[in-house]
Amino acid sequence: MENIIQVTRLVKQFGDVAAVNDISFEVKKGEIFAFLGPNGAGKSTTIKMLTTILTPTSGDIRLNGHDAARDPDAVRRSFGIVFQDPSLDDELTAYENMEFHGVLYGVPKPVRRERIRQLLEFVELWDRRDSLVKEFSGGMKRRLEIARGLLHHPAVIFLDEPTLGLDPQTRNHMWSYLQNLNKEEGITVFFTTHYMEEAERIAQRIAIIDHGHIIASGSAAELRAQTKKDSLEDAFLELTGKVIREEDVSAVDRLRNRAKMWGGRR
Repeated sequence: MENIIQVTRLVKQFGDVAAVNDISFEVKKGEIFAFLGPNGAGKSTTIKMLTTILTPTSGDIRLNGHDAARDPDAVRRSFGIVFQDPSLDDELTAYENMEFHGVLYGVPKPVRRERIRQLLEFVELWDRRDSLVKEFSGGMKRRLEIARGLLHHPAVIFLDEPTLGLDPQTRNHMWSYLQNLNKEEGITVFFTTHYMEEAERIAQRIAIIDHGHIIASGSAAELRAQTKKDSLEDAFLELTGKVIREEDVSAVDRLRNRAKMWGGRR
Protein backbone atom coordinates (compact mmCIF):
# COMPACT_ATOMS: atom_id res chain seq x y z
CA MET A 1 0.00 0.00 0.00
CA GLU A 2 1.38 3.41 -0.95
CA ASN A 3 2.22 6.12 1.55
CA ILE A 4 -0.04 9.17 1.49
CA ILE A 5 2.08 10.98 4.10
CA GLN A 6 5.86 10.65 4.07
CA VAL A 7 7.88 12.58 6.67
CA THR A 8 11.67 12.48 6.47
CA ARG A 9 14.08 13.87 9.07
CA LEU A 10 11.71 16.66 10.07
CA VAL A 11 13.02 19.35 12.43
CA LYS A 12 11.37 22.45 13.89
CA GLN A 13 13.35 24.75 16.15
CA PHE A 14 12.10 27.69 18.20
CA GLY A 15 15.27 29.52 19.07
CA ASP A 16 17.60 26.98 20.69
CA VAL A 17 14.81 24.51 21.47
CA ALA A 18 13.99 21.71 19.02
CA ALA A 19 10.24 21.17 19.38
CA VAL A 20 10.48 18.45 16.71
CA ASN A 21 13.86 16.79 16.41
CA ASP A 22 14.67 14.68 13.34
CA ILE A 23 11.52 12.57 13.04
CA SER A 24 10.61 10.27 10.17
CA PHE A 25 7.38 8.34 9.69
CA GLU A 26 4.81 7.42 7.07
CA VAL A 27 1.06 6.98 6.90
CA LYS A 28 -0.49 4.55 4.44
CA LYS A 29 -3.27 5.57 2.07
CA GLY A 30 -6.63 4.76 3.67
CA GLU A 31 -5.14 4.23 7.12
CA ILE A 32 -6.53 5.45 10.45
CA PHE A 33 -3.42 6.75 12.19
CA ALA A 34 -3.09 8.10 15.74
CA PHE A 35 -0.35 10.50 16.78
CA LEU A 36 0.09 10.50 20.55
CA GLY A 37 2.32 12.30 22.99
CA PRO A 38 2.37 14.18 26.29
CA ASN A 39 1.80 17.93 26.35
CA GLY A 40 4.80 19.70 24.85
CA ALA A 41 6.04 16.55 23.10
CA GLY A 42 5.89 18.06 19.60
CA LYS A 43 2.69 16.60 18.18
CA SER A 44 0.90 19.92 17.59
CA THR A 45 4.03 21.39 16.00
CA THR A 46 4.25 18.36 13.71
CA ILE A 47 0.62 18.69 12.65
CA LYS A 48 1.12 22.40 11.94
CA MET A 49 4.02 21.53 9.65
CA LEU A 50 2.04 18.77 7.92
CA THR A 51 -0.77 21.26 7.27
CA THR A 52 1.64 24.04 6.12
CA ILE A 53 0.80 26.37 9.03
CA LEU A 54 4.44 26.19 10.16
CA THR A 55 7.50 25.95 7.93
CA PRO A 56 9.99 23.25 8.98
CA THR A 57 13.50 24.22 9.99
CA SER A 58 14.67 21.25 7.93
CA GLY A 59 13.43 17.94 6.57
CA ASP A 60 10.87 16.89 3.99
CA ILE A 61 7.10 16.40 3.95
CA ARG A 62 5.20 14.77 1.10
CA LEU A 63 1.43 14.58 1.28
CA ASN A 64 -0.67 12.95 -1.42
CA GLY A 65 2.36 13.00 -3.71
CA HIS A 66 3.04 16.72 -3.25
CA ASP A 67 6.10 18.33 -1.70
CA ALA A 68 4.93 20.64 1.11
CA ALA A 69 7.80 23.08 0.57
CA ARG A 70 7.52 23.29 -3.21
CA ASP A 71 3.77 23.01 -3.70
CA PRO A 72 1.97 24.01 -0.48
CA ASP A 73 -1.26 24.88 -2.31
CA ALA A 74 -1.58 21.35 -3.68
CA VAL A 75 -0.92 20.00 -0.20
CA ARG A 76 -3.64 22.24 1.27
CA ARG A 77 -6.15 21.05 -1.32
CA SER A 78 -5.33 17.46 -0.33
CA PHE A 79 -6.46 17.63 3.28
CA GLY A 80 -9.32 18.70 5.51
CA ILE A 81 -8.79 19.65 9.13
CA VAL A 82 -10.86 19.75 12.31
CA PHE A 83 -9.15 21.92 14.88
CA GLN A 84 -9.30 21.37 18.62
CA ASP A 85 -10.93 24.79 19.05
CA PRO A 86 -14.21 25.53 17.22
CA SER A 87 -13.72 27.33 13.91
CA LEU A 88 -17.29 27.64 12.63
CA ASP A 89 -19.08 30.96 12.13
CA ASP A 90 -21.80 30.91 14.80
CA GLU A 91 -23.79 33.64 13.03
CA LEU A 92 -24.19 31.56 9.86
CA THR A 93 -26.41 28.54 9.36
CA ALA A 94 -24.99 25.04 9.00
CA TYR A 95 -25.61 25.19 5.25
CA GLU A 96 -23.98 28.62 4.93
CA ASN A 97 -20.86 27.40 6.75
CA MET A 98 -20.63 24.51 4.29
CA GLU A 99 -21.32 26.74 1.29
CA PHE A 100 -18.63 29.23 2.27
CA HIS A 101 -16.06 26.44 2.59
CA GLY A 102 -17.02 25.01 -0.79
CA VAL A 103 -16.66 28.39 -2.50
CA LEU A 104 -13.30 28.93 -0.78
CA TYR A 105 -12.01 25.63 -2.19
CA GLY A 106 -13.45 26.21 -5.64
CA VAL A 107 -15.91 23.30 -5.58
CA PRO A 108 -18.26 23.79 -8.59
CA LYS A 109 -21.77 24.86 -7.58
CA PRO A 110 -23.72 21.73 -8.69
CA VAL A 111 -21.12 19.44 -7.11
CA ARG A 112 -21.01 21.61 -4.01
CA ARG A 113 -24.75 21.49 -3.42
CA GLU A 114 -24.95 17.72 -3.81
CA ARG A 115 -21.90 17.18 -1.62
CA ILE A 116 -23.32 19.44 1.11
CA ARG A 117 -26.55 17.49 1.11
CA GLN A 118 -24.75 14.13 1.23
CA LEU A 119 -22.45 15.16 4.09
CA LEU A 120 -25.10 16.85 6.21
CA GLU A 121 -27.28 13.79 5.83
CA PHE A 122 -24.33 11.60 6.74
CA VAL A 123 -23.68 13.47 10.01
CA GLU A 124 -27.44 13.69 10.67
CA LEU A 125 -27.66 17.48 10.38
CA TRP A 126 -29.60 17.89 7.12
CA ASP A 127 -32.80 18.68 9.02
CA ARG A 128 -30.91 21.46 10.82
CA ARG A 129 -29.24 22.90 7.73
CA ASP A 130 -31.04 26.26 8.09
CA SER A 131 -30.39 26.60 11.83
CA LEU A 132 -27.80 29.04 13.11
CA VAL A 133 -24.69 27.28 14.38
CA LYS A 134 -24.87 29.22 17.67
CA GLU A 135 -27.96 27.13 18.47
CA PHE A 136 -26.02 23.84 18.13
CA SER A 137 -24.66 21.66 20.91
CA GLY A 138 -20.94 20.94 21.09
CA GLY A 139 -21.42 17.54 19.49
CA MET A 140 -23.46 18.98 16.62
CA LYS A 141 -20.80 21.62 15.97
CA ARG A 142 -18.07 18.98 15.88
CA ARG A 143 -20.07 16.88 13.42
CA LEU A 144 -20.58 19.95 11.23
CA GLU A 145 -16.84 20.69 11.34
CA ILE A 146 -16.11 17.16 10.15
CA ALA A 147 -18.65 17.49 7.33
CA ARG A 148 -17.14 20.83 6.32
CA GLY A 149 -13.61 19.43 6.34
CA LEU A 150 -14.69 16.67 3.95
CA LEU A 151 -16.56 18.89 1.49
CA HIS A 152 -13.74 19.30 -1.05
CA HIS A 153 -13.03 15.53 -1.20
CA PRO A 154 -9.69 15.61 0.66
CA ALA A 155 -7.40 12.60 0.60
CA VAL A 156 -6.54 13.09 4.30
CA ILE A 157 -8.45 14.52 7.22
CA PHE A 158 -6.53 15.79 10.25
CA LEU A 159 -8.37 15.76 13.57
CA ASP A 160 -6.74 17.50 16.53
CA GLU A 161 -8.45 16.28 19.72
CA PRO A 162 -11.77 15.91 17.84
CA THR A 163 -13.75 14.52 20.78
CA LEU A 164 -12.33 16.67 23.59
CA GLY A 165 -15.14 17.79 25.88
CA LEU A 166 -17.79 15.60 24.25
CA ASP A 167 -19.85 13.08 26.21
CA PRO A 168 -19.06 9.36 25.64
CA GLN A 169 -22.16 8.73 23.52
CA THR A 170 -21.39 11.64 21.19
CA ARG A 171 -17.74 10.55 20.98
CA ASN A 172 -18.78 7.04 19.94
CA HIS A 173 -21.20 8.37 17.32
CA MET A 174 -18.54 10.66 15.88
CA TRP A 175 -16.04 7.84 15.52
CA SER A 176 -18.72 5.73 13.85
CA TYR A 177 -19.15 8.48 11.23
CA LEU A 178 -15.40 8.66 10.65
CA GLN A 179 -14.91 4.91 10.45
CA ASN A 180 -17.75 4.66 7.93
CA LEU A 181 -16.20 7.44 5.85
CA ASN A 182 -12.86 5.69 5.99
CA LYS A 183 -14.47 2.50 4.67
CA GLU A 184 -16.77 4.10 2.10
CA GLU A 185 -14.48 6.78 0.65
CA GLY A 186 -11.04 5.43 1.58
CA ILE A 187 -10.12 8.70 3.28
CA THR A 188 -7.00 8.64 5.44
CA VAL A 189 -7.63 9.73 9.04
CA PHE A 190 -4.80 11.29 11.07
CA PHE A 191 -5.81 12.15 14.63
CA THR A 192 -4.55 13.10 18.05
CA THR A 193 -6.46 12.32 21.23
CA HIS A 194 -6.16 12.40 25.01
CA TYR A 195 -8.51 9.41 25.24
CA MET A 196 -6.24 6.38 25.12
CA GLU A 197 -9.12 3.96 24.68
CA GLU A 198 -10.05 5.81 21.47
CA ALA A 199 -6.59 5.33 20.03
CA GLU A 200 -6.54 1.68 21.07
CA ARG A 201 -9.98 0.98 19.61
CA ILE A 202 -9.92 3.15 16.47
CA ALA A 203 -6.35 3.48 15.17
CA GLN A 204 -4.83 0.88 12.89
CA ARG A 205 -1.38 2.26 13.65
CA ILE A 206 0.01 4.62 16.29
CA ALA A 207 3.11 6.77 16.61
CA ILE A 208 4.20 8.10 20.00
CA ILE A 209 6.27 11.28 20.17
CA ASP A 210 8.09 12.58 23.25
CA HIS A 211 10.64 15.38 23.63
CA GLY A 212 10.45 15.93 19.87
CA HIS A 213 11.40 12.33 19.00
CA ILE A 214 9.21 9.46 17.83
CA ILE A 215 9.95 6.83 20.45
CA ALA A 216 7.67 4.03 19.26
CA SER A 217 5.22 3.14 16.50
CA GLY A 218 3.04 0.21 15.53
CA SER A 219 -0.41 -1.15 16.21
CA ALA A 220 -1.82 -1.00 19.73
CA ALA A 221 -1.15 -4.74 20.05
CA GLU A 222 2.46 -4.28 18.96
CA LEU A 223 3.01 -1.45 21.44
CA ARG A 224 1.50 -3.53 24.25
CA ALA A 225 3.72 -6.45 23.32
CA GLN A 226 6.81 -4.25 23.11
CA THR A 227 6.25 -2.93 26.63
CA LYS A 228 4.71 -6.12 28.05
CA LYS A 229 1.65 -4.16 29.19
CA ASP A 230 -2.04 -5.02 29.09
CA SER A 231 -3.34 -1.68 27.80
CA LEU A 232 -2.21 1.07 25.49
CA GLU A 233 -2.37 3.55 28.37
CA ASP A 234 0.06 1.44 30.40
CA ALA A 235 2.29 1.04 27.35
CA PHE A 236 2.23 4.82 26.85
CA LEU A 237 3.23 5.40 30.47
CA GLU A 238 6.02 2.85 30.17
CA LEU A 239 7.38 4.54 27.04
CA THR A 240 7.05 8.16 28.13
CA GLY A 241 6.89 8.06 31.91
CA LYS A 242 4.09 10.62 31.70
CA VAL A 243 0.33 10.83 31.87
CA ILE A 244 -1.08 12.07 28.57
CA ARG A 245 -3.34 14.53 30.40
CA GLU A 246 -0.40 16.18 32.12
CA GLU A 247 -1.16 19.89 32.47
CA ASP A 248 2.23 21.45 33.10
CA VAL A 249 3.54 23.85 30.47
CA SER A 250 7.00 22.98 29.21
CA ALA A 251 9.63 25.29 27.79
CA VAL A 252 8.61 24.19 24.31
CA ASP A 253 4.98 25.14 25.02
CA ARG A 254 6.07 28.59 26.16
CA LEU A 255 8.21 29.08 23.08
CA ARG A 256 5.41 27.86 20.84
CA ASN A 257 2.95 30.29 22.42
CA ARG A 258 5.46 33.09 22.01
CA ALA A 259 5.87 32.12 18.33
CA LYS A 260 2.10 32.47 17.87
CA MET A 261 2.31 35.99 19.24
CA TRP A 262 5.09 36.76 16.78
CA GLY A 263 2.91 35.88 13.84
CA GLY A 264 2.39 32.13 13.30
CA ARG A 265 4.52 31.17 10.27
CA ARG A 266 8.18 30.78 11.08
